[in-house]
Amino acid sequence: MTTNPAHTALWPAPLASGAVDATVQVPGSKSVTNRALVLAALAAEPGWLRRPLRSRDSLLMAGALRAMGVGIEEGVGPDGSGEAWRVIPSGLQGPATVDVGNAGTVMRFLPPVAALADGPIRFDGDPRSYERPLHGVIDALRVLGARIDDEGRGALPLTVHGGGALDGGQVEIDASSSSQFVSALLLSAPRFNQGVEVRHTGSSLPSMPHIRMTVDMLRAVGAQVDTPESGGEPNVWRVTPGALLGRDITIEPDLSNAQPFLAAALVTGGSVTIPDWPARTTQPGDALRDIFTQMGGSCELTERGLEFTGSGSIHGIDVDLSEVGELTPGIAAVAALADGPSSLRGVAHLRLHETDRLAALTKEINELGGDVTETADGLHIRPRRMHGGIFHTYDDHRMATAGAIIGLAVEGVQIENVATTAKTLPDFPAMWTGMLGA
Repeated sequence: MTTNPAHTALWPAPLASGAVDATVQVPGSKSVTNRALVLAALAAEPGWLRRPLRSRDSLLMAGALRAMGVGIEEGVGPDGSGEAWRVIPSGLQGPATVDVGNAGTVMRFLPPVAALADGPIRFDGDPRSYERPLHGVIDALRVLGARIDDEGRGALPLTVHGGGALDGGQVEIDASSSSQFVSALLLSAPRFNQGVEVRHTGSSLPSMPHIRMTVDMLRAVGAQVDTPESGGEPNVWRVTPGALLGRDITIEPDLSNAQPFLAAALVTGGSVTIPDWPARTTQPGDALRDIFTQMGGSCELTERGLEFTGSGSIHGIDVDLSEVGELTPGIAAVAALADGPSSLRGVAHLRLHETDRLAALTKEINELGGDVTETADGLHIRPRRMHGGIFHTYDDHRMATAGAIIGLAVEGVQIENVATTAKTLPDFPAMWTGMLGA
């Protein structure tokens, strides 16, 4: 077996020579792009996705839907205003094989879609994808009438034997390991014969903003959704069966992917502007405005976008990140450079992400001379003078950007497999050096 040289290459993380002053155009949201692709594929008429994210995860989603018979044409929007994808729904067909890579949205959102297909759909992916939990989706789909062959693993690889339709109805799941279990069922539910009632029965539900994103996007294409926030029962979501509309959707910038660039302003005492930052959004990355302000920055939402400025000082923080766990690696990187200790709480579920992010952050920051301790549900970080060294990424895009943040202030940091950032941020190294004026 040959080794991909990108996986072993070391990228010297640039050391900042002074305060950054840059405008960074962040590509579209992976979370919004992949939800929009699923909803458009299930719609009753064609639709447009404007400014979609072109990254490994979104291209895997598009490729998977094409394998099931959905038409996705890449080109320019109807008014000539930049890149857009036209999604043309069709009868979902098997047999087909889906490559999920290591994309949680693909491996969890598409088995319910496959249950609506006419024929078997096989799901496979990267070695790490076999370790990520799928039992919530698999068990729920069986209750709702689907036939799935996973040889009892509750994980990949698996085959969904689509019957052209799915009964749907009531189902109880424990989604405490991933809010994507809930979103996966809700996204396809309008096409189930009885819709769906999903009842979460486990402990606290992580990443609630992502479920709110799913609900908002369902309503935007005509679905009727009852939620705990709209007066329903706690931890219960109901979707009524019905046709979905083909829409013209503009994809917001990925606010979580803005994190390393905002962190650069904080670390260097500089200023970074992110154009098109939405005034209202369900993206978890919007929480960065408050978190990074607490850590020593200031921000203003203007006509230019979000203008974020560092003060030259970085403060430690005690924060519950249960709703915004994906921001943990970048916050941990900044906290390692702060003037006081930090406690990041509520993120035990990160042990099940692209890698065990809590163990990975602890090991890599400590190997650069940092002082990080894992807790039951997070990290405790005590700043120490750090030194250069290799920062391993474990095929995890957010580990790579965390290492780059540390490298701004610590000379000699080398990022192993920076190419993994292509999962959600195409050409991150060029964006990073461009921000630094290199």
